[in-house]
Amino acid sequence: MPSDENADVLIVGAGPAGGTVALRLARAGFKVLCLEQGDWVDPSTFPAREHDIELLITKKWNPDPMVRQQPADYPLDTSDAEIVPVMYNGVGGGTVLFGGTWLRSAPSDFRVRTYDGVADDWPLTYEDLAPYYQQTFNQFGVSGLAGDPAFPDDVSPPTPPLPVGEVGLRAARGMSELGWHWWPASQALASRPHNEQAACTGWGTCGSGCPVGAKGSADIAVWREALRNGAKLKTTARVRELTISPQGKMTGAVYVDADGREQHARASVLVMAANGVGTPRLLLASSSARHPDGLANSSGLVGRRLMMHPYVHVRGIFDEPVESWTGPWGNKIYTMQFYESDESRGFVRGAKWGAQPTAGPLFALSGYDYAEVGEPGKLRDEPNSPWGPHIHAHVKHRVGHSFSWDIIVEDLPDDENRVSLSSEVKDAVGLPAPKITYRNSKNTEALIAFHAARAQEALEAAGASATEVHRVRACGWHLLGTARMGDDRTTSVVNKWGRSHDVPNLYIVDGSTFVTSTGVNPTATIAALALRTAEHLVNERQHQAVPS
Repeated sequence: MPSDENADVLIVGAGPAGGTVALRLARAGFKVLCLEQGDWVDPSTFPAREHDIELLITKKWNPDPMVRQQPADYPLDTSDAEIVPVMYNGVGGGTVLFGGTWLRSAPSDFRVRTYDGVADDWPLTYEDLAPYYQQTFNQFGVSGLAGDPAFPDDVSPPTPPLPVGEVGLRAARGMSELGWHWWPASQALASRPHNEQAACTGWGTCGSGCPVGAKGSADIAVWREALRNGAKLKTTARVRELTISPQGKMTGAVYVDADGREQHARASVLVMAANGVGTPRLLLASSSARHPDGLANSSGLVGRRLMMHPYVHVRGIFDEPVESWTGPWGNKIYTMQFYESDESRGFVRGAKWGAQPTAGPLFALSGYDYAEVGEPGKLRDEPNSPWGPHIHAHVKHRVGHSFSWDIIVEDLPDDENRVSLSSEVKDAVGLPAPKITYRNSKNTEALIAFHAARAQEALEAAGASATEVHRVRACGWHLLGTARMGDDRTTSVVNKWGRSHDVPNLYIVDGSTFVTSTGVNPTATIAALALRTAEHLVNERQHQAVPS
């Protein structure tokens, strides 16, 4: 089959992890090639300016690939999953459609076994990542306020915090009334022009693409500069197999190009950055006589210990307007009040909350998979459609009069929650689809119940006349743990630098490497880990094993 020119480093996946590695290596003079299954996204095609934006978000711009079904997407087998992964294939990856939350993990997140006696400690510490957090905050144009007492040190966002608006003020009043922690949001949304990013103008459509380029999505924040520094990026390149030499070193990847032709990209080092579903899928699909259980899988843990952060949406409805259609779509403020474990609660670990606005009519009525709509503010626990005689009253009661505490719940690693290869579903080039197996644990369910109840208290303290709790199934934005790092090759897939224990020139830099899921949005930590791995590749370039 045809071969591309040899690269020093081949990266699979052009999201925030792949882009961060590409930029650092290109700056250091490496010959970098990245393969991306999707394409560049034209910001003029984002639905922000369309009158039917809410309808477009339910289909073409839906974060769930099984609903969206665009050419770059691949199918998922979710028949055995309580939570469904949501992702985006394209330059920028999931950051094209994320809300922009950019928070560090806490020091305790790296020592869960030590502090709580569950899961495992990471092979690195918060202090190991601290300098990389600051660098990635700068690279992704984060807005925010330094000095949050929930963290032990200070990382200074390069742009000031965005206005919290009436939603943030109302949410903060409720938290202050209860004596609970809150802090202005830390987001990859530039509040003033920064590097490649424009200033946020408050469209409130972050989750379906920023029309002005203020969001630090990886296509803007890292890839433009990476290309200027000499990195190469091939789009619409659907990788179907990772190739390895008889001597046991990676040689590259076979992919299908936009014209349906099979190509072979060759490199001295392979870096996987295809997210916590895509990376294990390709490792498992690249089995051979030498690697019958898939690449880098002597531990048997590739694909196992999937963590996706169960998500709870606790909405407060207010009699007076709270202007919940204005400003950024993501968090206005956040809280770490109940983040650390407290044994008196009967479960371990915690969650981060973010105060988030409610947009237009369709979103204001979302979530009724778990409730019957009767008179405004009155809900029952049995399923029913919101459409009926009270529909207009419900719209009037919610639009502009509601916001939510959206809760990111830490789920602990479980071998049975996993990504495997489907025996029934395949993608457009015949590659087996990922099969997702996921069940909430008793600890997770207890954690959800506790945090939902506390969020209702916070909303009532803020003046809500009614509250609603909604569990969301398609909430798996955060795809973590399926190729975990560790010092022991029998219980981990990669070492603390992201290098495979089994294949010395294979690295993984996406959320797959997480040992625990932490209780915050993980993109800041993914980017910091990716930068740390890239620095290691630069520093160890003279000693790196490569195919002969």
